[in-house]
Amino acid sequence: MCKKKTALIVGMAKSGVSSAKLLYKQGYRIIINDLKSEIEGLEESLDGIEYENRLGVPPEALLEGVDLMVLSPVIPIFKPFVKTAISMGIEVIGEIELGFRYSDRGARFVCIGGTNGKTTTTALTGEIFKADCIRRNDGTSTFVLGNIGIPITEHALETRAGDTVVAETASLQLESIKEFRPNAAGLLNITEDHINRFGSMEAYIAAKMRMFENQTADDIAVLNADDPIVMSAKTKAKILTFSRLNEVANGAFVRDGMIVYRRGSIEAPVIPASELGIIGNHNLENALCAVCLSLGMGVHIEVVRKILREFKGVEHRIEFTRTVDGVTFYNDSKGTNPESTIKAIEAMKQPTILLLGAGNYDKKSDYRPVFRAAKGVVKAAVVNGSNTEAIMRAAIDEGFTEIVAVGDDFKEMIVTAKSLASEGDAVLLSPACASWGMFTDYEERGRIFKEIVNGI
Repeated sequence: MCKKKTALIVGMAKSGVSSAKLLYKQGYRIIINDLKSEIEGLEESLDGIEYENRLGVPPEALLEGVDLMVLSPVIPIFKPFVKTAISMGIEVIGEIELGFRYSDRGARFVCIGGTNGKTTTTALTGEIFKADCIRRNDGTSTFVLGNIGIPITEHALETRAGDTVVAETASLQLESIKEFRPNAAGLLNITEDHINRFGSMEAYIAAKMRMFENQTADDIAVLNADDPIVMSAKTKAKILTFSRLNEVANGAFVRDGMIVYRRGSIEAPVIPASELGIIGNHNLENALCAVCLSLGMGVHIEVVRKILREFKGVEHRIEFTRTVDGVTFYNDSKGTNPESTIKAIEAMKQPTILLLGAGNYDKKSDYRPVFRAAKGVVKAAVVNGSNTEAIMRAAIDEGFTEIVAVGDDFKEMIVTAKSLASEGDAVLLSPACASWGMFTDYEERGRIFKEIVNGI
């Protein structure tokens, strides 16, 4: 009888749980590990599988006899224990690599990367491919997975030939890929983020670019022509570009207010940009990327037109929450870095009270651009969390004086913002910071924001 292979799962958030379940089904002996010695709800999440619980134990003490290590995206590939594992002959991969390996090889992977806009573009692209499945009525399915909130490993074993996996891919996930290969990959933008994790902007860019490294001439790469860093991508795939500012030779652009898709000498009008269901210039760029990915992969143009008009955005991304006493509240908890918050500010059409911080994790971000964008739109800001000092210092540097620091009480933060607002104003939660340390993730932060606002 063959000895079971052993898998060590390091990091027991969503991706760790689904990785453990998948590998258990494949006959692996499972060891679970996390920095925390106790994780609420974990036992229930792992119900139905057998595993060895080694939470709170240093992972370097668990390497003997391990064949495969699956890392959480938050754990850098360059950690000493990872290097030790590799030197011992242990294969080390991340969850998206694992999910890709166990997905049907006849399934198509359509992936979206970038610093900002990934979630909205993934959700929009997913809706387009789902609608095209319904139109074709051929029994195929579309799975919308990845960094958007549902691990690829959760549904990998369900995929069949002809299915489409639309996946949001983050730099933290791409860092550990080996075979992962998107049939179509779109890169929206690259701006400064996660420098504390990668150590330099160059390393962060390199991680983003890994999305293209295994592509072949049979694949498609979709690049933002308005972003010089994105345009430096190297790929063997056929390239489509998109631009909000200029016409492109092959891809999507805007001409006289109309979104146009061009391949060679053939052009097709899609819809007027004014008819998009999502607002803001950043969302126009997201839509152009989705147009290239979907039409480039053969989706019927009428399906694309219909979904572009109907899609109203995603939860936690400039999400209307409620109007109270004439003050409109928006949940942009997905604004986890300054660039994302700037895009939310630019989408505001009314005087705005901005909620910043709301987390205890330091990405070493530069917050000064937020206050440059705030001028003329943001009448006041409220800040809390571990980045308060850096945010306040950035406000002073940019001459922005209407900023109030409060304690770590999230409700106090929201109530303070309400007191600073007048009828006709908006309160925008767009923290420009990660939620970690104060919340489990940006989704929990957004849900609690909405609960508090709806209780006012």
